[in-house]
Amino acid sequence: MSAFARILVAVDDSPAALAAAQVATALAAATGARLLFVHVTADGELVRELTAMGRHAALETRRGAAAAGLLGHVAAAARRAGVAAETVSQTGEPAPVVLAEADRWAADLLVTGRADPRAASRAYVGTVTRELLEFAEVPVLVVPQPVEE
Repeated sequence: MSAFARILVAVDDSPAALAAAQVATALAAATGARLLFVHVTADGELVRELTAMGRHAALETRRGAAAAGLLGHVAAAARRAGVAAETVSQTGEPAPVVLAEADRWAADLLVTGRADPRAASRAYVGTVTRELLEFAEVPVLVVPQPVEE
C-alpha cells in the first residue's frame, strides 16, 4: 500500500491549482490513492459591500455555481483516470478551512498550487500556501504554475 492513500487537493480556478489537480490525479492513479478536492470561497470587501446593498444572494448563487463547475471538472478528470474522488466546497479563510478538511478527512498528503505573479523576479509562495506549509500536520506538495511557451 502507498504511503499516500488519501490526498487532499486545494483547488481554485488558477493555472497553478489546476496543475496541482493534474499532478495529484496522476499520483493517485499511480498509487491507488483517493482524492478529496477542496474549494474555499473567501469572503472579502466585495461581499460585504454587496451584502450591504442587498445583493448577497445573487453573488452567492454565482459563486456557488462557479465552485460546483470547477469541482465537477477536476473530479471528472480524476474519474476518467480511474481515481476515486470526492469534493467539498466551503466558505471562509482558505488555509484554515483546508487544514480542517485535511484533519476531518484524515488526509495524509496535501497538494496545492504555487502562485506565480508575473512581476516577481524571484520565487513567490502565496499566503495560503505558506500557511499550509507552516501548519499542516502532513506532507505538503506544492505544484508550480505551468510555464507558458
